Amino acid sequence: MLIYGGLILCNIFFLFIGRFIFLYPDKTIEYQKKFYEKINWKIEPISIRKELRNTKVMGLFIFILTLIAIVYSFIMLMRL
Repeated sequence: MLIYGGLILCNIFFLFIGRFIFLYPDKTIEYQKKFYEKINWKIEPISIRKELRNTKVMGLFIFILTLIAIVYSFIMLMRL
């Protein structure tokens, strides 16, 4: 039971991450660029329009997958 409660908390955290990535793809790309600069890499997207679209799709995918995981965890919790 404790495991599913912990999973739900982690999933809620990832839900907010997915939401942030979907709503703010430009900020997400900037954070990614700053991270890579710290480890001595420089990245630049070839097409910023495609990069923004792909980042939004990734955020939506994370959000939906996390919602499914939360529902599954609640179902498993109710069975106990």
